[in-house]
Amino acid sequence: MSHFIFMLTKDDRTVSNAAQVYSSLSRSPLRYVGFKDIGLPLDELRALARLIKADGKQVMLEVVSTSREAEMRSVEAAIEIGVDYLLGGRHAEDATRLLKTSDIRYFPFAGHTAGHPTRLTGSIDEIVDDAMRLAALPGVHGLDLLAYRFAGDVEELTRRVVQAVTVPVIAAGSIDSAERVQAMRQAGVWAFTVGSAVFDGSFLGEPVPQQIDNILRFQGVVA
Repeated sequence: MSHFIFMLTKDDRTVSNAAQVYSSLSRSPLRYVGFKDIGLPLDELRALARLIKADGKQVMLEVVSTSREAEMRSVEAAIEIGVDYLLGGRHAEDATRLLKTSDIRYFPFAGHTAGHPTRLTGSIDEIVDDAMRLAALPGVHGLDLLAYRFAGDVEELTRRVVQAVTVPVIAAGSIDSAERVQAMRQAGVWAFTVGSAVFDGSFLGEPVPQQIDNILRFQGVVA
């Protein structure tokens, strides 16, 4: 079974109407809802997190800022907002020091990432080695793998990362079809994210709540 994380994001940015979109999902069985550190000001992200938490759902913030300084600001913002999970980012040693006294579960990016929207670069062996290094760090609870942002064999990459570590792996980025959902589930990921594809109507082109329900009906997918 793999969990579904709905990201209120498009093209690696939190959508401007995120609160309005989320309001249509408040009764959804979704357990995990996330957004990026880019796209909305901090006060709006804080209010958005409150809305999600009020419905008993878990809040995830994914860091896609490209500089160390911006990443650390986003880690501090995650602590201030009070998210449940912090995903992404590349400076794990620095981030874990800031997160030491918080209850936030931290899932940094595995492998080398570049640009925005973020891409995953390097060989499968290099990404697996980095995943193992990160998974061994105190304060790292899981990994964020940009599986479909990788130019090589995505399914082999994902299987090898999942098999190489004992922490949960989230597959994120460019999951835009039932086939990709099932490929990630079969590779053994703990969870996967979908954001842009829902806003593009990729899951049967229905309104957002119907698309969320469609994804949750796929075999082996849970809220």
